[in-house]
Amino acid sequence: MTWVLGTAGGLVLGFLMEMARRFGPRIWVGWPIRAYVEFIRGTPFLVQLFVLYYGGPLIGLRLDALPAGVLGLSLYGAAYFTEILRAGFDAVPKGQIEAARAIGLPGRTIVWRIMLPVMMVSALPALVNFAIILTKETVILSMITVPEIMFQTQTMMSETFAFVLPILILALFFWGFVEVISRFGRRLERRFTHYLLEES
Repeated sequence: MTWVLGTAGGLVLGFLMEMARRFGPRIWVGWPIRAYVEFIRGTPFLVQLFVLYYGGPLIGLRLDALPAGVLGLSLYGAAYFTEILRAGFDAVPKGQIEAARAIGLPGRTIVWRIMLPVMMVSALPALVNFAIILTKETVILSMITVPEIMFQTQTMMSETFAFVLPILILALFFWGFVEVISRFGRRLERRFTHYLLEES
């Protein structure tokens, strides 16, 4: 659940930031978002998590472990999703946009009917890849006692004094989970590509 909420939150936040950076006022929106992206990408996730969980009360932000973990994962993912979406938008052929303007399509229609579908086809492999990375980042949440799978595994290990088997099972679980995400991503990519071919 932590991974689902964190990934969804990061993707939504990243999309909103990229839309604001691309279509909003560059001075007031572009530079703060760029600074945020560079800061998040330039610092370890564990450090960000500690600052949020242990440093939050200093500014009046008191969160339990689970909300702090979801928020931390969302903020961390948003920076990377923003950059992935930026590259996806940049991959949209300029000729398609110019052709749409030439036939009089309004800007909003160009964004939703042309830019977004093409962007998704270009960005989807990277989006899925980073979503897979986030699945493995969730093990770090055990450092602030978020009751996710790594935390549960550590608890079981401390109670049973069995170390190798639980870790091996955990590794196999992540491997299978990543395979499911990868297959889902490839199927989604084929659907977007098929949609574009029908629209063209």
